[in-house]
Amino acid sequence: MQSISPLDSKLLRALVKNARASWAELAQLIGYSPPAAADRVHRLEERGAILGYSARLNAELTGYPLTAFVSVILDRPARRADFLKQIIKLERVLEVHHTAGNEDYLLKVVSQSTRDLEHFLSDILKSIPGLARTRTTIVLATAKEAPLLPAKSSIQSLS
Repeated sequence: MQSISPLDSKLLRALVKNARASWAELAQLIGYSPPAAADRVHRLEERGAILGYSARLNAELTGYPLTAFVSVILDRPARRADFLKQIIKLERVLEVHHTAGNEDYLLKVVSQSTRDLEHFLSDILKSIPGLARTRTTIVLATAKEAPLLPAKSSIQSLS
């Protein structure tokens, strides 16, 4: 896979900060014309570097103030495909990560309340065939939630 150039990285960071930025704003940032900036963004989309655009919502104001991370252990690896087919249909499950270690999956789940979370865990999640155990961690506060990968230079500067 082709790596992202510093110029394209600059465009990606600008779009993460403001996905509604105009071609003129992006062009000014990279010193290109608006059509050239648009072309670079379209190429990033075609390469799969940009997966889509969305609005970031305030979970509390939209009725889902409770976030939890749920670790899932399946009874056997053969259940993974069926588990994934069912879990990705659930709208309150925002993220599904296949993990290394003791757990098979880590889910990011939003709920309206602790009672709603209990209903989700007991009646919905645990009804999925093959689920052996779960471990739930409720989020008290979020200090950082970043939709962008770190720059390569910032990774190297920490070592």
